[in-house]
Amino acid sequence: MIAVALRHRFGRDGFTLDTAFNAPQAGVTALFGPSGCGKSTILAAVAGLLRPDEGRVALGGDVLLYTARGVFTPPERRRLGVVFQDARLFPHLSVETNLRYGLRRAPRDANGPTFDDVVSLLGIAHLLARRPAGLSGGERQRVALGRALLACPRLLLMDEPLAALDAARRAEVLPFLARLRDLAGLPILYVTHALDEVDALADHLVLLEAGRVIAADSVEALSARTDLPALAARRDAGVLIPCTVVSVADGLTALSFAGGTLLTTARPGPPGTRLRVRLRARDVAVATEEPRGLSTRNILPVVLAAVTEAGEPGEAFLRLATGPTTLLARVTRESVARLALRPGMPLWALVKAVTFDHRSAVMEETTPP
Repeated sequence: MIAVALRHRFGRDGFTLDTAFNAPQAGVTALFGPSGCGKSTILAAVAGLLRPDEGRVALGGDVLLYTARGVFTPPERRRLGVVFQDARLFPHLSVETNLRYGLRRAPRDANGPTFDDVVSLLGIAHLLARRPAGLSGGERQRVALGRALLACPRLLLMDEPLAALDAARRAEVLPFLARLRDLAGLPILYVTHALDEVDALADHLVLLEAGRVIAADSVEALSARTDLPALAARRDAGVLIPCTVVSVADGLTALSFAGGTLLTTARPGPPGTRLRVRLRARDVAVATEEPRGLSTRNILPVVLAAVTEAGEPGEAFLRLATGPTTLLARVTRESVARLALRPGMPLWALVKAVTFDHRSAVMEETTPP
């Protein structure tokens, strides 16, 4: 487990960080929140680049920081890899030499990916002879990631690594980060304020606001909560649903999930591919009687579990249960009154097949049964 508890104030009247959370020592834990909420400050303290007023940081059984007992492990002895917004490559060295610099920093007895493993994982073999000036922003970030991996870190810290990239370059790098998550077996603390990066990469989510943790749980669990304004107030608020591709036919992909099947025009992969899809609350409608004669392909029997505030005047969230899975629908208050919606009612949830994001987060491929 990764345990973090920090208190730090910048100046007498400056920003105050007062936060504590535990993160699994596996997968990707995203620190998510608006700019200025303390995400990067936390990462700097974990890396040893900031010495907080008070705090404790432990990685497994190894205590890296414990101010109450005078413990402060220097950054170079923490064996943590850090990837910043800017790649920070050595401009006078080739890509290969930049990568081998990371390899030289690895402890002699450390087990980790080889040079060839990292080059293959990140798809950078064709870049080895180039220098950083001849790379795109996305290529530079992939090289920076490779250099950090080759140092065999125990934990990888990523501070908004895609923030400086345009949409095309971000789309280029995201699949490589997903491959890293699935294949490297390395715990990652990932700082971002972009929800699509959380959807694509994160297993665990720490939600921050004004220097404090307001919630921490699995990404799927937090996506279904309507009491968190940082998530629920967004127009793209909705649930993340783990799915498996079961068939592809007639231009439609069938996705099986715990509670039913969804049809989508997206093509995430062949049968057996596991992924998560974001089903936005604004894309879900409900009916009190089973609809007929509609173009909408997804008509799911559900039970209305609760009606909650949506944060906007005249709007409400409906929490809908389909088996063990929760869906959210954003509807008008007038619809709630007109349809006399109340908890316990059987309803039908309607979702168009074309509403799913074609960049759904692919988790891995499995062998079809």
